[in-house]
Amino acid sequence: MFTGIIEQTGTLISLKETGGVRRITVEAPGLADRLREGDSLGVSGVCLTALDVNDTYFHADLAQETLDRTSLGSLAAGARVNLELPTAAGSPLGGHIVQGHVDGCGLLHALDPVIDPADPAFDIRTTDWTLKVEVPEKVRPWMVHKGSVAVDGISLTIADFDGQTISIAILPLTYWRTNLHTLTTGAPVNVEADVLVKLAHQQLLASARPKSDLTEAWLVAAGY
Repeated sequence: MFTGIIEQTGTLISLKETGGVRRITVEAPGLADRLREGDSLGVSGVCLTALDVNDTYFHADLAQETLDRTSLGSLAAGARVNLELPTAAGSPLGGHIVQGHVDGCGLLHALDPVIDPADPAFDIRTTDWTLKVEVPEKVRPWMVHKGSVAVDGISLTIADFDGQTISIAILPLTYWRTNLHTLTTGAPVNVEADVLVKLAHQQLLASARPKSDLTEAWLVAAGY
């Protein structure tokens, strides 16, 4: 389990076909040396298993489900990825519960500073930003105003949702510490809805279903 508090970014070195699977190599000095073969970690919001680890690099294999559902398979060498190690039991939950099970790819519509760059007060190092992401249709029922969402593994709070696009306030620390400052309009981003919202929605749907197939409509249709 993760909390969406990114520890650092890494650099995608390569993505190659190896024995029928696609393997990524990530440069992550300062984090790779804390990994052991078989450890889990979050890579831009995707829970992966570390392989062939050394002090600077780790590798990970991407299953077909990962390629189909996330952005990792479309990244090019040199791309920055967000990295997070699993949260130890008993540790504070700094963000929210993030499983690393991406629900789908969204599209980055905008990442704009809240201050006009032409304003003399504008300082790219200290300004806040507004992130807008179009979320996949199947994920939209789980987008809740003031609720949590993970975007490329970053724990964020939904400030607004118009039924298709979420708007999120981004602090300078988040902008610079994560891969957000490297993304461009139209970039695919991994979206994971809050698991608690998904469970609540599932329960709501279950409670709305008829308790039995024996309904008035069924009785009428059967001639009773």
